[in-house]
Parts: sequence; structure tokens; C-alpha cells
Amino acid sequence: MSNETTINPFDIAIIGMAGRFPKAKNIGEYWDNLINGRECYTQLTDEQIIASGVDPELLKDPDYVKVSPILEDYDKFDAHFFGYTPREVSMMDPQQRLFLECCWEAFEDGGYNPHACEEPVGVYGGAAVNTYMVFSGVHNRFYTEFLPSVVGNDNSFLANRVSYQLNLSGPAVTVQTACSSSLVSVHLSVQSLLNGECSMALAGGVAVWVPHEAGHLYKEGSVFTKDGHCRTFDAKATGTMFGNGAGVVLLKRYDDAIKDGDTIHAVIKSTAVNNDGAKKTDYTAPSVDGQAEVVVEALANAGLSADDISYVETHGTGTFIGDPIEIRALTKAYQAFTNRKGFCGIGSVKPNIGHLDAGAGAAGLIKTVLALKHKMIPPSINFDEPNPALDLENTPFYVNKSLSEWKSVNGAPRIAGVTSLGMGGTNAHVIVQEAPVIERPAVKDQWPLLITYSAKKEGSLDDYSAKLAAFLKANPDASLPNVAYTLQRGRKEFSQRRFLVAENRDDAIQKLEN
Repeated sequence: MSNETTINPFDIAIIGMAGRFPKAKNIGEYWDNLINGRECYTQLTDEQIIASGVDPELLKDPDYVKVSPILEDYDKFDAHFFGYTPREVSMMDPQQRLFLECCWEAFEDGGYNPHACEEPVGVYGGAAVNTYMVFSGVHNRFYTEFLPSVVGNDNSFLANRVSYQLNLSGPAVTVQTACSSSLVSVHLSVQSLLNGECSMALAGGVAVWVPHEAGHLYKEGSVFTKDGHCRTFDAKATGTMFGNGAGVVLLKRYDDAIKDGDTIHAVIKSTAVNNDGAKKTDYTAPSVDGQAEVVVEALANAGLSADDISYVETHGTGTFIGDPIEIRALTKAYQAFTNRKGFCGIGSVKPNIGHLDAGAGAAGLIKTVLALKHKMIPPSINFDEPNPALDLENTPFYVNKSLSEWKSVNGAPRIAGVTSLGMGGTNAHVIVQEAPVIERPAVKDQWPLLITYSAKKEGSLDDYSAKLAAFLKANPDASLPNVAYTLQRGRKEFSQRRFLVAENRDDAIQKLEN
């Protein structure tokens, strides 16, 4: 089958992406860390941990692990850009700030000015438990400043805040299904688009823990790692690390994206969500049957067989019991379609950046989309010998240990599955395919070319100049007339403005850098 023939009217295009992850301020840095197999954790000093508010006595415990996947500048926020006062920001959970910024950046990546969208745009997103309210002291102002405290910290306002700030009139829904929140948000966004409730939709999740520069106390049988490393699928796995970050995707019906000339990063073929129910040992335990059923449902919704999937981004927490259950579930699902063994790669981003809780599914989806775009599968780090309970040799799967070319089989499109599992049993699975090669009319370069851009502050304008120059250097095939068009039509106009007249691409880069 060819790439083009696999597209149908129910497909959803991913036209924009944004994210902040440990040691990655943007999607480009995130991908660079993944392909180079970097473990983006930070070894913390006692001084850092104590300054974060952790009891110094706790540091004397030999089981206190002084490592964390922290987020640089997690407490920084451009209040002026979004029209907030410093006092308003001080009462706002950093998760709401970060999610708002990523939603704006996802629009910019998609080439759209949210304030100019005439049709409804939806927002679906989830956040981890709010620890900021307690540790920042905001809870002490709860009774005297009730409304600001609630609006700035209740997760119910996560999506609503984005819709208000960006003037979006589609559904605004905060999703709380624990660790699967962001991938369930993607599922709901897809349904909303297919139902015609909105023309585009933002979907994602965020997790920011306060105190931020703090480790964790290891206890036998808990989900936390003993040695400060997440070793998904490995025989030495002892648990996971809870990380910090956010991921957001901008979605649109595929036919509309083609009609509007959007950049398409990848195509969502189907999504599925279910719950384990009560057929498990306790509330927090995972279920083989529930996880298997959601994968089978997603494949059936896409009209695909397990033989069509060549990579699965797993939930993969690195817990000694959880990983084998997930592999048993995936195996049960795949063996409903095929008896082949060892043909499908598996991996997990958690050894790189930790478990992002409500943002975990979005982090895995963005990783997978980038892998499809670059036709490369990043290495699964911290993996030496498989957990014997996985019984990998008798499954359809192999752990992708090194950076690998993602090869197409018989010219068929590359297709992947992405899994996210929520404590309490809400499971989500997404089938995503590489974007088809789209032949569009060539844009004739006409010189000289006028390039305009703007920002709210002069310093931000300098930063924008540098970023634009870096983009043109890193993307030599990008059409400069298209770039100029997007800057004029797909960006909101601000008071601080600049323009340049470029004689050619090199001239544009030189002027931007100067």
C-alpha cells in the first residue's frame, strides 16, 4: 500500500507541537536529547534540596534519592506578554502558566494567530496535582483572597484560562485521569473535531512539582526508583522518577489541513480509551485485560492489523511489576492479529525525562511524531538485560536499544502506537502514522523579499531575530517566501516591530543576526 492510499476522512492531522521538558526548552532540544540517548536528570546538592524547603533531617536517610528530572526556569513566566501583573502570577500554579505558554507556542508552530481564528478552537488538557498552593504559601491567603486563590490553582481552570487568554470559543475541558490525562485529552480532541464541535483543537498536559529541586524517599514496593535511574524493561529496574514538563499538540481534520496548506507533522489514525473496571487486585493495580482491550480497539478503529505497527511508545514506568503486565497486555492484543515475534520495536521516554504524570502521554506522543518525521527511532536508555518476567523472546516486541533507522516495509507508511495508563485504570492508546508526502505547487522565490515580525518588548524582539536566523540555518529547504507569508499572516502583531529586505537567504540570515 502507498502512503497516499491510507488516508481517510476520519484522520486527524497534527499541525503544531510545543513542549518543555527536563533540559529541553523546546521540541528541537527535546529531540536532540532523545536521539543522543541523554538521561536528563539533575544530581541535586543538599543546599539545593534544603533551599527548596525539604526537611534537612530527611537528607540523613540513606534511602533519600537526591536526583530529579527538574525543569529549568519552571518559575519563570512572561507576565507582560499575557497581560498579567506580577501579583496575579504569584498566585497562579506554575502548571497553568506553563500550559498556557505551550498552547501559544503550539499555535505558532502551526502557523496560526489564535486571536484571528474565526471558527471555534477547542482546548483539552490535564495537570498533575497542585503542590504549589501548599508549598508557596498561597493556601494562607485562601480565606482572604478566595477567588484569586481558586482561579489560579484549581485544575478546573487549566483549559478555561487558555481559551480566555487566546480568545478561543470551542470546548474548553480540563481532563483528570491521572497519568493518562494528556493522551485522553488527545482522544477527546479527536472526537470533538470529528463531531464538528471545533475546527482545531489543542490537547496536552503538564506536571510541575513543588518543591522543585527535591529528590524522593525510596521505599520497598513503591513506584519510586531506588538508584535514581528509570530502567524501563530492564532486569535491574526498581521504579520510576517523577519528572516535570509539558507537551501540547495542535490538531485539525486532515482534509481541512490539506485544504489550508498546513504543515502536517503526522496523522492520527485512531484513538481509544477504556477503564480496567474492578477485575484486578486493587484500585492502583494495572490490568492485562483492560490494557489489551484498549489497544485492540484502537487498531480496529484504524482498520489496521498489529502487523502494520512497527513501533510502540509504551507507558513503560520501569517498575518491576508494571512493565511485565504492560508487555503481557500488548502481546495479548497483538496476538489477536498475528503470530509473528520480535518484529515491533518498543521504547519509553521515561528513562530520559522521568514520568510526567498528567503530561506523560503528550511527551510520548511528541517523541513518536518526531521519530516518524525524522524516520529514526531513538534509543531506549538504561536497558542492558530484559526483565525475565517480560518473556520478550516469545512476544512480538524487541527493545530498541540504539538509535535506529525507521525503515519502511514494502513502501508502506510507518505507523506507531502510543500508550498511556492512568492509575485507577483509565487507559488510552493512539495510532499515529507518518505524514504523507504532499506535492504542493512550488513557490517561486522573488527577490528582494520583505520579512516582518514583531514582539511586545524590544528584548523579546532580539530573541525572535536570533530564533528566526537559527531556524533558517537549520532548515535550508524551508521556502523563504512561505516563511515571510507565515510571519505576516500567521502571527499576532505587537507594538515592537522590525522588518528587513532580503536579497537572498544568506542575506536574510546575516541581517537577522546583526
